[in-house]
Parts: sequence; structure tokens; C-alpha cells
Amino acid sequence: MTESKTNVMRILDAHKIKYKSYSYDGSVALSGSEVAAILGENPEQVFKTLVTVSKSKKNYVFMIPVEKELDLKKAAGAVGEKNVEMLKSKDLLPTTGYIHGGCSPIGMKKAFPVTIDASAKNFSSIIYSGGRIGSQIETTLADLSKIVRLQVAEITE
Repeated sequence: MTESKTNVMRILDAHKIKYKSYSYDGSVALSGSEVAAILGENPEQVFKTLVTVSKSKKNYVFMIPVEKELDLKKAAGAVGEKNVEMLKSKDLLPTTGYIHGGCSPIGMKKAFPVTIDASAKNFSSIIYSGGRIGSQIETTLADLSKIVRLQVAEITE
């Protein structure tokens, strides 16, 4: 079975960035922890992509390990806002081009600022959504930073 390329993979290919792709049965909704288990990977190395909105209507993207929770106060501080809240599910597709469970920091409709939890520095690479449910991508932080504007900060509870 050949895996069809996602837009994320095409963008990585265009930038000549090496990545490892994982695929799993995306027909059943799974938590990030379940995805990590299916892939046989450390859940601290598997990151979920969360989209927030500030009072000023700016969007920010945060990437945190699948078993952690985003600390909204720390997240707001990291991006210089008083507060941020999670983007409503119904606004995710029109804002990012992605659906819940398949949201990747790469290939969003607009290039939103991305903040990755500092724990990512503990790994030579991190795993995150390949842009659709059932697809995960593994790259180094350095390679990811070639495609998205990112910073690293303490943003989990």
C-alpha cells in the first residue's frame, strides 16, 4: 500500500527536508496518547497542534506533547498577549484549512506564529500531524523551523 502524500509532505519535499512519515487507521477517532501507542513512540515525543485566538482576534499555534495540557496563561505570555483561548472547533477548518485531529503546523492557510513546548528540546526529533487524520510526520525542530516561524517556550501545565 503506498501512502498518498499529504500537503505537509509535499511542502517538506519542496524544501528538501528529510522526514519520516507514519500512517495509521484514521477512520476511528483516537486521542494523541492512543496515536503514540499505535506508532510505538514515546508520547512525550508526539506533539499535538492546538490553535488559539486572542482578544485582538490574532491566531497562535501551540504544539505540546499529546499527554500534556496547554497552560493558557503561559501560552499567552509566550506570545505577548494578555490571554488566549482555544479556537472553537467550527472555526478550525475556515481558519487553518485543517480539521480537528488532522491539524499540522505546516501548510495552514496563513502562517501563524508557532510556539512549541520546551520539552521538544529533549528529543532529536518530534512527531506531529501530517495534515490529516491517520498521518504523522517526524522531523527535527531545526528542519521544522525552516518552514514555520517558531519559538520554544514553557507552555504546559
